[in-house]
Amino acid sequence: MAATDVLTGQLPDQEHRRQLRKAVIASTIGTTIEWYDFLLYSIVTPLVFGRLFFPHSDPLMGVLEAFAIYFVGFIARPIGGFIFGHFGDRMGRKAALIATLLITGLSTFAVGFVPGYAVIGMWGAVILTIVRLIQGIGVGGEWGGSVLFSMEWARTDKHRGFITSWPQWGGPAGLFLANMAVLIGSAIAGDKFLDWGWRIPFWLSIVMVGIGLYIRLGILETPAFRKIVAEQRVERVPAIEVMRKQPKQVFLSMFARTAEQGPAYIYLAFVFTYGTHVIHQQRDFLLTSLIIAGLVSFLTIPVAGALSDRFGRKRVYIIGSILTGIYGFVYFALLNTLVPGLIMLGIILSFIPHDIMYGPQAALIAEGFTPRMRYSGCSIGYQLASITAGGPAPIIATALLAAYGSGYVIAVYIAICAVISVVATALMRDYTGRDISEESV
Repeated sequence: MAATDVLTGQLPDQEHRRQLRKAVIASTIGTTIEWYDFLLYSIVTPLVFGRLFFPHSDPLMGVLEAFAIYFVGFIARPIGGFIFGHFGDRMGRKAALIATLLITGLSTFAVGFVPGYAVIGMWGAVILTIVRLIQGIGVGGEWGGSVLFSMEWARTDKHRGFITSWPQWGGPAGLFLANMAVLIGSAIAGDKFLDWGWRIPFWLSIVMVGIGLYIRLGILETPAFRKIVAEQRVERVPAIEVMRKQPKQVFLSMFARTAEQGPAYIYLAFVFTYGTHVIHQQRDFLLTSLIIAGLVSFLTIPVAGALSDRFGRKRVYIIGSILTGIYGFVYFALLNTLVPGLIMLGIILSFIPHDIMYGPQAALIAEGFTPRMRYSGCSIGYQLASITAGGPAPIIATALLAAYGSGYVIAVYIAICAVISVVATALMRDYTGRDISEESV
């Protein structure tokens, strides 16, 4: 094979297919590890951190204070999107992805060593905030690179929704592993879970980092980025340029995620607050229900991605948004029955409307950005929703619960999120099945 072919990414069909498989596997495993790290904090916050770092607060206020630190990780995610979007468009997708994996994994490992209030007072919360900030920066740069690694190895325009749904699949996979790790820590530590058992899942992350690093070091850079380098079209400051040339796509991407982000963190994080304080369910029962919900998502996310290839990204995404707005009321109705079987059903079903959006979401967002600014554009647009929707959601839900004492008020908030997403998605262009390899701006 000629040197120029290697430079521009032109590989024989068999080798290209092999690299596509490796890219999809590497992206999926990488996002699984990254989401394990980030979502583990979501699970442990309402169970442990309120009592561990804010022991003198009212139980519900302690959870609210712990969620404030939790929110710091979401504030950091757009920062990570800017930083690693810049380097991903300048230096390549592979280098950025290796960096994000190390940053997120090592910061998660460090959380397992943070001492509580009883040892160093409020400094424990300060250290936890700093570590959470670093973790959020790493996660903020991960998603865009993982999606592009899969999408830019695809030669056909007909299956991008399905191909890019696999990095999305890492979300429920990470949630599944995080819940399993907390269950294992709970089983090992028993009534000492609050003392030291919660640290075990954080320490386990170092093993996963090693696995992810080994896989990512063995894959090639994407053909799309190598083509940009070969044609000397690398953008000097891509993060700034995309905000100047494609601001509409950035902000529509952010708002389109509202119905996916906000409700998701209510269903996977706030559920522990509502479940333990309002309907008085056991921690392990809620964890088990979320594990089953994660298993269902293993199927629904790639199916939704494939459906978007056939029926269009916007159509499938809007259907998911509408179902999300309706389901919030069903969710709290099922939880309020206090019947364990119906509570479990409510939790399991909660992620299906979410998955209908989450499956095609990566393609919907990434396809709208021009190649030389694609890492920056999709990362920034995607991660800004962390500030406007994902991060505030558990805080808003906890505050609404404290003020009104009803889950149905939170369901109204979920419905508002859905309306925002429907409007934003309707205003986006649909690139389903179109050639996105050429520069558009």
